[in-house]
Amino acid sequence: MRILTVGAGAVGGFFGARLATAGQDVSFLVRPARAKALSARGLRVSGQGEELVLTPDLVAAGAVGGPYDLVLLSVKATALHTALADIEPAVGPDTAVVPLLNGIAHLDTLRARLGVGAVLGGVAKVVTTLNDDGDILRMAPPAVILTGELDARPSARVDAIRGVLAEAGIDSPATEDIVAAMWHKWAFISTLVALTCLMRGTVGEVNAVPGGAALAAALVSETTAVAEAAGHPMTAAELAFTTSTVTTPGSPLTPSLYRDLVAGAPTEAEHVLTDLTVRARALGVATPLLDLAALQLRVHEHRLGAGRP
Repeated sequence: MRILTVGAGAVGGFFGARLATAGQDVSFLVRPARAKALSARGLRVSGQGEELVLTPDLVAAGAVGGPYDLVLLSVKATALHTALADIEPAVGPDTAVVPLLNGIAHLDTLRARLGVGAVLGGVAKVVTTLNDDGDILRMAPPAVILTGELDARPSARVDAIRGVLAEAGIDSPATEDIVAAMWHKWAFISTLVALTCLMRGTVGEVNAVPGGAALAAALVSETTAVAEAAGHPMTAAELAFTTSTVTTPGSPLTPSLYRDLVAGAPTEAEHVLTDLTVRARALGVATPLLDLAALQLRVHEHRLGAGRP
């Protein structure tokens, strides 16, 4: 399968490396700075007993070529519109585009630009980060990509993609409703983002002080209420996992959005938190804690826009 991985950061780089190591024809669409680093060091993945080093096939914007069989889109929401212009030549009549972004607003954008038939739903479950050298560090076991047709119909192309992922050691269980799975991931990541950004600390640091666990539980209640009102209630297992993750004593966990915040960088706040609160208002769901977190992040973005750290 001819695969274009858009982005070679902590998520796209990890999955692309797995696929390339398994023998798939994988190219990485990257920006000049990332291309320079990868050309110098190679694409490296380590952690959880895994050590991968490969010389990636890099392509630059304007030189993509195509079409590809599969496009894995793993950029941040803030880079989505630029990425769309770059990947249009890669999308042909039989290309499947699997976006691995949080939230769901990007689906309308992708379908409008690339065609309704090209776009699948997608969820990535992986805990990775880039170290100071630009190498990918895997910090926890999950390596999962869920995908499916947005109308939930059976699909030969989805089956083929899942087979390729499985051959690369990427779990890809069958998913009856990929849109529901995207909502559930959104509820999870929004809870984690709101908790750590409001309290400016790791999950463990928040839970180490009186009231921390109660705040985490209250945020779980808000995010899951929005998902349920939207028609995608969390299962008991998903609810238990989300609650456990954000109330684990001593956990060093933080989301990438939090790390961008404390680094003084732009964040995906509008795509992840603000969009969720807007949908909550439309659904008649009160989310005061999520509203507060979104407001705080908007102040951060306003400060950056004014040129202040």
